[in-house]
Amino acid sequence: MDDGLRVTDRWTVPAAELRERFSRSSGPGGQGVNTTDSRVELSFDVAGTTSLPPALRERVRERLAGRLVDGVLTIAASEHRAQLANREAARERLVALLCEAVAPPPPPRRPTRPSRGAKERRLADKKRQSQRKRDRRADGD
Repeated sequence: MDDGLRVTDRWTVPAAELRERFSRSSGPGGQGVNTTDSRVELSFDVAGTTSLPPALRERVRERLAGRLVDGVLTIAASEHRAQLANREAARERLVALLCEAVAPPPPPRRPTRPSRGAKERRLADKKRQSQRKRDRRADGD
């Protein structure tokens, strides 16, 4: 855990760039609920990281813009009762988010037109539906 966080085959976030904060978790917990700090907040400074090339850093900042506060991405985990399990959950979520954010953009969509057969089927379905509704009318128009 001390050697960093492996995001992709080529990118590992150094442990020095990760910040962990622990606090009391809400919810059930028995006798230790008010004494143990099991909630974990894992923070990663996207804007100030040196482990990422500038182009990828901008891509991550752009894709995670709604989740960043002053360039820092924070993940909170409190679903487990054990602090260690919450640390692992927060790290897994951070890896998933960063992996998705550094992925290359999808290829641009090539615009296409519906085929002649598709147009004919659509029009035939419309005629069939309008005939069905016409047949249901009480006045017989």
